[in-house]
Amino acid sequence: MPRAILCILDSVGIGGAPDAAAYGDAGADTLGHIAEACAEGRGDREGLRRGPLQLPNLDALGLGAAAGLSSGHVPPGLSDAARGGRFGVGREISKGKDTPSGHWEIAGVPVPFEWGYFPRTEPSFPDALVTAFVEQAGLPGILGDKHASGTEIIDELGAEHIRTGKPICYTSVDSVFQIAAHEEHFGLDRLYEICEIAFELTAPLNIGRVIARPFVGEASGSFKRTGNRRDFAISPPEPTLLDRAAEAGRQVYAIGKISDIFAGSGVTHKMKATGLMSLFDRTLEAMQISPKGTLIVTNFVDFDSEFGHRRDVPGYAAALEAFDRRVPELIAAMAEDDLVVFTADHGNDPTWTGTDHTREQVPILMFSPALSRGEIGIRTGLSDIGETVAHWLGLAAGRHGRSVL
Repeated sequence: MPRAILCILDSVGIGGAPDAAAYGDAGADTLGHIAEACAEGRGDREGLRRGPLQLPNLDALGLGAAAGLSSGHVPPGLSDAARGGRFGVGREISKGKDTPSGHWEIAGVPVPFEWGYFPRTEPSFPDALVTAFVEQAGLPGILGDKHASGTEIIDELGAEHIRTGKPICYTSVDSVFQIAAHEEHFGLDRLYEICEIAFELTAPLNIGRVIARPFVGEASGSFKRTGNRRDFAISPPEPTLLDRAAEAGRQVYAIGKISDIFAGSGVTHKMKATGLMSLFDRTLEAMQISPKGTLIVTNFVDFDSEFGHRRDVPGYAAALEAFDRRVPELIAAMAEDDLVVFTADHGNDPTWTGTDHTREQVPILMFSPALSRGEIGIRTGLSDIGETVAHWLGLAAGRHGRSVL
């Protein structure tokens, strides 16, 4: 019985979707613009990386060819000749460009409704919501109450938060209510507690996630977010690939923030990790210990959180190259009938304006020693990914999408 390893490279988009203009993202291209910047020297950073973008292993699986199919041009340093596996392009049909929508659709469940969002005003949150939150959570008030970059608002308000005990609350273009608080001065358990209260209060507004953003440090310039982030998320509207695998008696390993994104539904084993290399290590560990028929799903969040949102082109490029260097390890750990899929949930072009996700198409790279090479075209719906994995695992077909096999 085969296994499937689903690697979601958070935000590694490959060119604007047909409806990108509706989101203000016409022309966005995460991978393409990073590659162009590297080719022009704008991706260099002393002590980190320099020169053209180097992704030979993902490129061999079809990354450059998928990017060319998506945008009409192959990014500098990549090739249009896939030498192994199958490649194609995923086009999301769910509305928005947020994490749950992309992940749920990859797992076979497009989002059939509009998420709720907070306006780009100051304050951003309704007075009634803030009043209820402060009262029910027993807080002296909140700080922030605006759209903001997570790292920037912690640097701006972290000292005041420590002094007053008021949590830092902020949002973005995504359907989120984020709460940052100091792990020691405020307390990690206390942060999770107030996030649960906020989650109940924001649910009627159709806000997709309340995110706990703990940090440490004692002064502006020294604050640093920790790996104890927790997402409180609305559950998918119907069973996903994870649910279907678990119900069939299969083991489902959720690595990184996958369990949070799916509200724990369909997860039999949860593995947390902080940092790109640690997430890769946990993926290899799951491959070592999991039996036949297992589904392993990993979210590699750092591309998005550490580099996309921070508009850090050299950092993003270096992260992609570090990931690429480890791809052979994963392939070497595969059994003859295992399948690995590399894909993404949306874009986050670090050359774009603002600090938010970008509405982009995503790569679909599939490899197995037992799978012939070839192109799968542009898939009109990310659910084709989930259905292909379900087919490979011998699970019954779902309601959305179709297998490419």
